[in-house]
Amino acid sequence: MIEPDELEHLLDLYPVLGQLTPAEQTALRRELQPVRIPAGAFLFDLDSPCSLFLLLVAGSVRVVKPALSGREIVLYRLEPGDSCILTISCLLGESKYPARGVAESDIAAYIVAQPLFHRLLAESAPFRAFVFRYFSARISDLMQLVEELAFSALDQRLANLLVTQGPLLETTHQQIADELGTVREVVSRRLKLLEQQGLVRLKRGQVEVLDLQRLGRVAVPVG
Repeated sequence: MIEPDELEHLLDLYPVLGQLTPAEQTALRRELQPVRIPAGAFLFDLDSPCSLFLLLVAGSVRVVKPALSGREIVLYRLEPGDSCILTISCLLGESKYPARGVAESDIAAYIVAQPLFHRLLAESAPFRAFVFRYFSARISDLMQLVEELAFSALDQRLANLLVTQGPLLETTHQQIADELGTVREVVSRRLKLLEQQGLVRLKRGQVEVLDLQRLGRVAVPVG
């Protein structure tokens, strides 16, 4: 059974759990299982079965869609207090994962087994509202991602990334390519052009933004 101080931290991150009935809270405390996952490990992979709902309390998870070419598109990230819509979708549909979840840092979490998840979803209005609120929010995020990939020029998306994550990015060209859903060679050429224009300085494992104002004009098109 989860310890009182651990339960308090969990309730801070997921306040909805405090709205469960006493019987539901007792069941949750009894059945929650702690789990720790090292950075770089897969939480789930393509076509893997889904039987657990994760309550993340420390660390972050990157959810990506890999292609046959080896490229990846970052769908979204999970932070403590978040909920994974792919897990929700797979649990509801009893289907396998269509993407991959990777621990970006060491993960601490609690797992809710599928039977308890379904019971809470059916019997608890607050829990049901929590689940579908995150589902709706993530769907909106994914629709925005689709729009950006379909309609935004790569230069604009690259500039947006540099502006929002700069002025100093500790990252590689491959990681930027994965983030933007393209290949490393294309990103390297675009970054080199930006360096020649005096907008950035490139070092091994680093990109430093030198002119945030000018780069911002590339990121946000006029009109």
